[in-house]
Amino acid sequence: MPERYVLVRWPDGEAQRIYSPSTVVEDFFSAGQRMAVGDFVATSRAALTEASERVRRAYGFPCGNAARSLASVEARAAAQPAGDVLVEGIEP
Repeated sequence: MPERYVLVRWPDGEAQRIYSPSTVVEDFFSAGQRMAVGDFVATSRAALTEASERVRRAYGFPCGNAARSLASVEARAAAQPAGDVLVEGIEP
């Protein structure tokens, strides 16, 4: 499957590179997009769940790396001040 990385900047100024096993994240995120932290977490959950399901359909098991990406997003979000997450880009 063609993997992608979503590059984001959190409200505290820290950058994160989020792994997805599928290009489906391109349906959820685009460069320059800004989202409130809670909205970003919810959108990440939807995108990474769909990406993992695509792996399940192709290989018979979900993607553990997608689950780890989501856990990382959730942990990072819990430590953020109020503000927006900036999607800086998506790369292969």
